[in-house]
Amino acid sequence: MSIVGQDVNNPGAVAAPEVERFSKPQINATLPRVLRKVLALQDLEEPARRYLPRPIFGYVSGGAETNAALRGNRSAFDDLVFMPNALVDVSKRSIKTTLFGRTYNAPFGFSPMGGTSMVAYQGDVVLARTAAEENIPMIMSGASLTKLEDVRAAGRTAWFQAYLPGETDRIQLLVDRVERAGYDTLVLTIDTPVNANRENNVRSGFYKPLRPTPQLAFDCLTHPRWFFGMLVRTIMNHGMPHFENMGERVPLISSKSERDRGNRDELNWAHVELMRRIWKGKLVIKGVLNKQVARKARESGVDGIIVSNHGGRQLDYSVAPLRVLPGIAAEAKGITVMMDGGIRRGTDVLKALALGAQFVFVGRPILYATAIGGAVGLRHVVKLLREEVGRDMALLGINRIDEMTKDLLLPAHGFNGLSFADINQAPSPD
Repeated sequence: MSIVGQDVNNPGAVAAPEVERFSKPQINATLPRVLRKVLALQDLEEPARRYLPRPIFGYVSGGAETNAALRGNRSAFDDLVFMPNALVDVSKRSIKTTLFGRTYNAPFGFSPMGGTSMVAYQGDVVLARTAAEENIPMIMSGASLTKLEDVRAAGRTAWFQAYLPGETDRIQLLVDRVERAGYDTLVLTIDTPVNANRENNVRSGFYKPLRPTPQLAFDCLTHPRWFFGMLVRTIMNHGMPHFENMGERVPLISSKSERDRGNRDELNWAHVELMRRIWKGKLVIKGVLNKQVARKARESGVDGIIVSNHGGRQLDYSVAPLRVLPGIAAEAKGITVMMDGGIRRGTDVLKALALGAQFVFVGRPILYATAIGGAVGLRHVVKLLREEVGRDMALLGINRIDEMTKDLLLPAHGFNGLSFADINQAPSPD
């Protein structure tokens, strides 16, 4: 998407289109040392492992039970390859994307992550501020340690994601609070009716809230950069962090308190329809993996859906979002379709867009970048991913995001070069 304006030196002439520039990958010596060798999003995990205490890293990195769903999110991308065009003028390409009537600088944003302010000082505020500066959306998690009002004040591109019980009074109270804070988009997560079986958390010693034990003290003190740079700094400047947005305030570290989840297993479509009546902004549901759910969302007046299996953190062996994306996009019929789960490369972004997503969200790598580099790390990762998407578009022979269609994809195995259209039209084997 090019931007055309007036030539200031010749007011009667139309200026040349403003073209986005995408630099080649290289080691940037001006970055903090911990970021210099981060050339792609997957490079962030190991430095984050070294920086974060074992329970915190285990919570962020792990999935449910065997981690099969977590692994499946990544492997789904390996099953698709590109069929690029050539000799196309791609000098005016742009990755700008319009979502809910607003044009963003990239087709990706930040997923909701409840651990942000456990991994980085004022992490939710850093995410919101940086997202606004980069003109991309950030979804604030309802499980955050920061007041939702403070996050929205820090960044006007922030959306709010809610974990809600099937309780009318609590839904009304939260919707009213989110509206007063100035949010324009509310995301309801629908895939958490009960606590998942996260054995990784138990093995690493992670609990919500954290339990004050000798092992936790050892884990914190053996990671002094995190201990002093995040925990001590936070307590000195703001007091003990609390879970702020889910009813009663609960401290981050406590031997007695428990988070109040409410009756989430009672949440149903009647509550979604209630939210649609009382919430005047954009309403999105997150955690859709089923075409029937997408159809019901459309019929209930929802503005958008996020195809997601919660990063593999809820039902183990749940299908990878990418695999069901085409069918869900076809069923959505006009409402906005987004996706998260396993995005690590610009090629991943483009594959999701080709299969029907209009936008994607990135989770764990964003958390790792914020942990090890704060706002600088976050800006670096956004730059890397933006440049990958722009470079890959040129190599594919496209100039606009909406030109990324499934005609440019092939299954990686077993179809002898057939396109998706060929496969769909081919007779079924006997």
